[in-house]
Formats: sequence, C-alpha cells, structure tokens
Amino acid sequence: MVALARKTLVYEWRRFLPAIVAVGFAGLLQLLQAALVLGIFGSASVYITGSSADLWIGYPGTQSVNLGRAIDPNVEMHLRMDPAVKKVEPFLWVDADWRGAHDTGGESVFVSGVDPRPDSMMFSRTLTPQLRARLTEPDAVIIDRADIDKLGVQVGDHATINGHRVRVVGVASGLRALGGVNVLSSLETARQLDTDPTDQGRPTYLVASLRDPSQANMVARRLGGDHGVGPYEVWTSKAFARRSVLYWMLDTGAGAGVLFLAGIVFLVGAVITSQTLMGAVAGSVREYATLNALGVGVANLRWVVLEQAFWVGSIGLLGATILGLGLLALARSQDVPVVINLPVTLACVVLSMALAAVSGLAAMRSLRRADPATLLR
Repeated sequence: MVALARKTLVYEWRRFLPAIVAVGFAGLLQLLQAALVLGIFGSASVYITGSSADLWIGYPGTQSVNLGRAIDPNVEMHLRMDPAVKKVEPFLWVDADWRGAHDTGGESVFVSGVDPRPDSMMFSRTLTPQLRARLTEPDAVIIDRADIDKLGVQVGDHATINGHRVRVVGVASGLRALGGVNVLSSLETARQLDTDPTDQGRPTYLVASLRDPSQANMVARRLGGDHGVGPYEVWTSKAFARRSVLYWMLDTGAGAGVLFLAGIVFLVGAVITSQTLMGAVAGSVREYATLNALGVGVANLRWVVLEQAFWVGSIGLLGATILGLGLLALARSQDVPVVINLPVTLACVVLSMALAAVSGLAAMRSLRRADPATLLR
C-alpha cells in the first residue's frame, strides 16, 4: 500500500500539486512569521543578548529592560564586595530626542551609556574594539547602520540630542530597538545628555560578570534582597532577556495578535489542502473501487490516503524550507530583524505535518464512494 501511495502521487502529480503548494505555502508563512516574531520581539533584549554580563541589577519589578529606573550607586560597591563577582559595570539608559543634521524632524531615541574600555561587557558581542574606542572621544555616538536614513546623518556628521551637540563616529549592526532607535555613547556623554534631574547621573542598571558563570542563579538569589543600599533586584542575563521578550509579546497585546494570525494561517491552509486532497481522491475513486473489488479493504485504502498526505506534507515542507532559507538570507541582508532556531523550526514542521494529517483525515470521506458497485455505472 505504501508503494501504491507513492506511485499514485508520481503518476497523478498534477492533481496533488495544488495540495503540495498549499502545505508548502502555509509552512513558509508559519516559518517566516515565527522568525519575524522572534526577531522583532527579541530586539527588546538586544542590550542583554549583545552583552557578555552574567547578572543584571536594576530597580525591583522592572518588566523590560527599556522600563528601567535609576538605582542607588552604592549597590555597585556591595556587588564588588561579593567574592563570586569578577567585574561590575554601570549602564545608563536615557530617553532622548534626536535632531539630525538634515531636515528629518525629531526622532525618539534610546541612548545607552556604556563603558568605552576594550574589555567592557556592554555590547561586547556587537561592537568591535576599534569601534568602541571611538566612544572615548567627547560627545561621540554610534548608531545602527539601518537607522542612518531615519536619523538623517552619516558618519562624521553632527546632531543634537536633548539640546546637546554630538558627533556620529561610527555605525554598527544589531543595535535596532523595539519602539525606538538605539544610540550608543560613553557613560560620560550619556550623563551629559540626561536631562532628568531626579536621576543625577545614577546608573539605570549594573551588570556583573562572575568568576563561575554556572553559579549565576545561586549568586543572583544571594545578592538579591534588602542589604541596606537601596531597592534593587538581581536577574541572570537569560532570565532578564526572557522577561523583556515576554513582556512585549504578552503584556503589550502584540503577541495575541500574532498567535491569532498564526491560527488563521493554519486554518486556511487546512481548508485548502483538505479540499485539494479530497478532489484528488475523488478523481481516483474508480481506481480505489477497483482495488476494493480485488479485496483491498477500506482500512487499507485509508492508509493509502494518509500516506499520500504524508508525502504531500513532506514535499511541501522541502520546498518551503529551501525558499524560506533564501528569504531569511534576503531579510538579513536588508537588516530586517529575523531570528530562527531549532525549537521554532521543529514546531513549524510539526504544525505543517499536522496540517497535512488533518487534510488527509478529511480526504478519507471521499472513500465512501469507492464502492465496487460504482464500476457498473
């Protein structure tokens, strides 16, 4: 029966081609949608994933990295006194208004004040040592290359942030933010750009590296709590990144819309594919009736249909994978935030094969007409 399913699929490929295209297109949409969701919402944690710190210390209850509040600078000394902590750095976040060299109007930007030393942790996976060294210049800033046109500047141009004149000394990749534009500067420059009198140059976060990164969870629990140096909370980098992404995906309502759209894609794909398979099975009803007359049971014929659905799903997924890889490469070359990983890819494969299986089950209804009596009509 398995060989019959394959041979029928090869011989009657024109009948099954629309179903293959439908499964492949639905799988491709699910894959691209997942990559965009991970890329777009993952950009909310670019500050964490682009850095090499093991721990993040911020204001208690902070739900996302972009919602941080200033903490007591004395917390830094408390961290340095812990024997498990190897290094501590301040990170300053400033909400600011950008005015470019060209007439592009005002633009909301997020200024990240980082330590410009070569061995610093913030954005260590994004900035090259040469690019980081340029931040030691007075009033120097770095922007993402994808935001050049939006900000209306080129490397070497001057701009104004919160009324303070700055100069663009370089561009980097992987700095794009969710809901705004990221601008990198040194801690000293960021303090000059901070116009909030309540912050008084206090750090928004402290980041720390550990002598043994595998002990991050245990050290985070030990360092947390009230130690008489003001309110603060400690997270591991992984936990804080997940916290930021989940906030944007679930608490902002954007994730519900994405899941709804994914359900619509699955439903439409299931309807189209099942109708196409039903049509292919109905077109071969006389052949199935002949097999039934020769002693092949209906149960065996159903397995033939399911096998056909499996091959339809597999071929459709193969085409979707090849096309999807090409589209993802094109998206990355255009600085579109897309991220794909093995668990998400496997989930898309399972959904697409479930789509094919559901379609095969629906197509089984056509076998009710595969009665040997139909051969006498």
